[in-house]
Amino acid sequence: MIQMQTNLDVADNSGARRVMCIKVLGGSKRKYATIGDVIVVSIKEAIPRGRVKKGNAAVLINPQMEPVGTRIFGPVPRELRAKNHMKIISLAPEVL
Repeated sequence: MIQMQTNLDVADNSGARRVMCIKVLGGSKRKYATIGDVIVVSIKEAIPRGRVKKGNAAVLINPQMEPVGTRIFGPVPRELRAKNHMKIISLAPEVL
């Protein structure tokens, strides 16, 4: 579960390396985000050619719900298909 102040590694090549959740979208009383939910983040560290660690990771998207990066590193969960994130699924090397 992701809540406010959670630090996440970025799993794409958008240039951001580490982000922090500042808001969970989807309602005023909502405290936690799960797989496939949209959150607002603040970029804390950006290294244009850095390597991404595996683990708790995020993919940056623009307001049109398209990924900012052109590659996604590591597998993505199957739950993204139910939440209509098909572009992320097509860029990922593996779907679990």
